[in-house]
Amino acid sequence: MDLQIAKWGNSLALRIPVDYVRRIGIKEGDHVQVNLTADGGIYIRPIKRDRKAFALELEKSRQAMPMGESVIDELRQGARY
Repeated sequence: MDLQIAKWGNSLALRIPVDYVRRIGIKEGDHVQVNLTADGGIYIRPIKRDRKAFALELEKSRQAMPMGESVIDELRQGARY
């Protein structure tokens, strides 16, 4: 397929035909991974999010930040009503 590069602000853009979009299952706002190949080509692939890995990472982050006293409670204690 022969595609044309277009100007988009200060960047260049490439429109992905709807048939390709449907086949790879991406939509507006999704993230893709882009790599340069050894022969100077561009390799674009959708990033598949691993929900289980994300949940584990989130749990580790929560454990690293133990809950302290509520900031709202602190503000209310010092407030003048």
